[in-house]
Amino acid sequence: MKQDNQKVITLKTLTKNNVWDIQENDVIRLWEGFEKEVDSKVSLQHYLDIIRTAFLMEKVPADKKPIKEKYEKMGYKIGHLKVVENGEKMMWAIKKRPISRVTDLTYENIHHITAAKLLEVVGRNFGGGWDSLSQSIQDIIESGFEISTTTLPKDRLRKAGGLYEKKVADGFEVLEIEKGTWVEAIFAKVKPMVEKPKLTFPSKSADDLEDEDGEFAMMNDDDDDDDELEMPADFNDDEMNEDNYRTTFEIESDEEEEAENLSDDL
Repeated sequence: MKQDNQKVITLKTLTKNNVWDIQENDVIRLWEGFEKEVDSKVSLQHYLDIIRTAFLMEKVPADKKPIKEKYEKMGYKIGHLKVVENGEKMMWAIKKRPISRVTDLTYENIHHITAAKLLEVVGRNFGGGWDSLSQSIQDIIESGFEISTTTLPKDRLRKAGGLYEKKVADGFEVLEIEKGTWVEAIFAKVKPMVEKPKLTFPSKSADDLEDEDGEFAMMNDDDDDDDELEMPADFNDDEMNEDNYRTTFEIESDEEEEAENLSDDL
């Protein structure tokens, strides 16, 4: 079993996303191969939980042939699997979970269906159109598909050169939902899978680190002499005069002098 990127799928590499890429017989083969490994009794329940996100699994009594045949008619595959540590193998009926309703859509399986299949599922939603879907379902769909809609009178929907014709030419599938004399058209196209770029930082050379250390040392020099104010090297005492030297200080008033001046004024 391989994914689109050609990586081989094993039980150890199985996730809730790529489990949708495999089928019932693949599950049986993967599990049987895992049972032969030394550490097979580790995390069996973990892998079983992953498989059950995409497959229905039912225990089948080994001595009940009619029940086994009933499951097979319903599309199940039968396999003997050991799903309990140190336990015996049991008969299991396995079937891929159907995606037949909008509530079956998830962020994991939305990337594993076609646009035609998506619109088939949407069309079963009581004929309510795109706006009838909950916001959460719309978000799931739009995570895997480009979606656009238009509602026009029947005789104008497929007008030459219009939106309908352009979307079909661009590879969109279309679902038409009649609403009286008007028609809502829902266009869907699979979004290309885009890998998110990883954020990397350039490594610094030893010289860069040495320069930074030197600069840091200069900025954090604790020499006590730096705390003293030094006169400029070209300062000349002879050049200081009343025009370029000024000091400010507070002169205390003489209360007796102020009283005398007040008496004179009176």
